[in-house]
Amino acid sequence: MMTAVIYLRRKRLCRERSSRVHNMAGVLDGRVAIVTGSGQGIGRAIAMKFAAEGAKVITNNTKKGSVALNMVSDEKYAALSDEQKKWYQEKHEQEHGDAETTAAAIKAAGGEATPCYADITKEADAKKLVAAAIDAYGRVDIVCNVAGRFGVSDFEELTEEMWDKVFDVKPKGYFFVMKHAIPHMKKQGYGRILNCASPAFMGDVIKHAEYCASNAGVIGLTRAVAKEFWTNGIRVNTFCPAARTRAAYEIETLRLQAESEGKSLSAPGTTMFSYESNTPPENVAPFITYLASEASEKVSGTTFIVIGNMVAMIPDPSMFGSPMIMKPSQELWGVDEVGKAAEEKFFANYHSIADPITPPPTNFEAGTPRG
Repeated sequence: MMTAVIYLRRKRLCRERSSRVHNMAGVLDGRVAIVTGSGQGIGRAIAMKFAAEGAKVITNNTKKGSVALNMVSDEKYAALSDEQKKWYQEKHEQEHGDAETTAAAIKAAGGEATPCYADITKEADAKKLVAAAIDAYGRVDIVCNVAGRFGVSDFEELTEEMWDKVFDVKPKGYFFVMKHAIPHMKKQGYGRILNCASPAFMGDVIKHAEYCASNAGVIGLTRAVAKEFWTNGIRVNTFCPAARTRAAYEIETLRLQAESEGKSLSAPGTTMFSYESNTPPENVAPFITYLASEASEKVSGTTFIVIGNMVAMIPDPSMFGSPMIMKPSQELWGVDEVGKAAEEKFFANYHSIADPITPPPTNFEAGTPRG
């Protein structure tokens, strides 16, 4: 009798688990995805969404355990007030997690995931990460690079160490992961690569020139790879999110500390968004999941900004689609001559991105002044 009861219970549990997994089938059903930096924040949200849509996910971060202090060094942390330390620790606890905890959360929801600790700044580790997907699931269809490092510094005080720390992940670490995943995608004739950059690629009000430059590098890398592997069925895009994450609360902490000392983290005449003005990282995941799906077949080499429920497609830079002046003859321009032509064509209504004075408001959809 007892044996029959145990059998029935096991059968019911198997049926319930099968039902949960079946219900998770969606736009990524049967696909295998690697999500770097998926222990917390945006990476975790994307990994969870991928799994909810049917993907088998390799979760990843550098090492076991929550992240250590990143931008907020021990010295800077010690200088915080008791109230600021309390706020910082609360946010730090909220972001606690690693590859294993994210994989466990996916499994608890009925999905499939395998954790892999790998430091993508090292090529051997990036190769190991891709091999983990092949070993566990036999293929890799999606790579979503979300891992990142940050730093804040006045430009004159920016060190080579900080520059290299940020660039080692973006774009170098992304390059390593892509390099070892693409051969598998070529054999399949299918792949989706999504690289996380930041709106900071356009230049930021925050003093982190190295971060702006590294994210611009991600976009250049993405566009190059998109062109090279289009005929292999591989689609490569960049997304630039902003959300309430570890970077956001660390920057907020540093901002408060700097202001208490009469300093500023932002360029003169500019203001920063507060931590609370950011939206949850889960808002980023739906559009990234769309780009990871078969439905995005015609989309490649494009950069998107994703903030909350807003998605913006950045216009494709094009030399011949841009304003241009051309001398009708083969003679060299005179300095005054070319200056006058430029004033008329380029600078009549020009506003420099470096000038903090607010330019005229624009119509977001049309990209033209309102009036």
